[in-house]
Amino acid sequence: MTTTLDEIRRPIEDDIKRFEEFVRKNFSETKGTLIGDMLEYVLSSRGKGLRPVVVMLAAGATSTTGNFGMRTMLAAMLVEMIHVASLIHDDVIDESNLRRGRASVNARWQSRNAVIIGDYILARNMNIGLQSGQYDLLTHIIGAMSSLCEGELIQSDHASKMDTSRENYLDIIYKKTASLFEVCGSVGAISVGAPREKVRAMGTFGNMLGMAFQIVDDILDFVPNNNTGKPAANDLRERKITLPLIEVLERVSEEEKAEIMHHLPLCAESEESVAYIQGKVEEYKGVELARETVQAYLQRAMSALSVCDDTPYRASLLALCEYVVERDR
Repeated sequence: MTTTLDEIRRPIEDDIKRFEEFVRKNFSETKGTLIGDMLEYVLSSRGKGLRPVVVMLAAGATSTTGNFGMRTMLAAMLVEMIHVASLIHDDVIDESNLRRGRASVNARWQSRNAVIIGDYILARNMNIGLQSGQYDLLTHIIGAMSSLCEGELIQSDHASKMDTSRENYLDIIYKKTASLFEVCGSVGAISVGAPREKVRAMGTFGNMLGMAFQIVDDILDFVPNNNTGKPAANDLRERKITLPLIEVLERVSEEEKAEIMHHLPLCAESEESVAYIQGKVEEYKGVELARETVQAYLQRAMSALSVCDDTPYRASLLALCEYVVERDR
């Protein structure tokens, strides 16, 4: 039976409602103004909200009382809005016109305004964190911002050179995705005063979950008619070499590898080149091999939860691992 996000969120249903109110209280402006309309659009199209869910579940799983309060809500918001701003900037960089099946911010308001609203969200987010006086949370979270930027630059460099190795790839997805999930887990535990052992364990859980999450994202790019809201083979068109293709490149002959690399820069304009590489990934079972790596990361994520008592929060974190494997968007 497929694991649903509603089931995962069940232990924190009421907390999520409070969280949404908290975010809107801190990130809303007068409707009818440019900034107000942009913020409303951004907040209404945030997607699954997995990162704040991880923060709250990690807090609940490591709390001695089984409860958490406004410190956790603040931590969840700081993480989520960093993620939201990064997506806006990503769409500008990638010149993407779609985000989750809707027009991206840059498509609707032009890239210049999209960059500014992304910067505005980051600045406002940090200001809220500083004014709260919760410096331990802010200090822990803010390092993830530099990782996101570094990951984007490294990916761009390797995409232009078309030389992404397995080592490069794993470094990129840690910095671009897993580092923020890692912070979600650890800051959730910090927000409820959990001991260092549990803070580290929740960080490990988030890291491993994030690595698996991004690999599944990259797998879905090779799946026709996926539900991601973006066209399939988007990564190939941007010359990004991800794990399903890396698995193939490590196994084919030098002659076949040269032919694949010949087609890669042509993918932006040629559907035949896209089809050729997709065919090679299918022939050499690149997707299946990448899924094996996903399972290995999720096993490590689940092992990290052994420090937590058997509660509904822990059960939801375990279910989140199943969800990552099963998701199609």
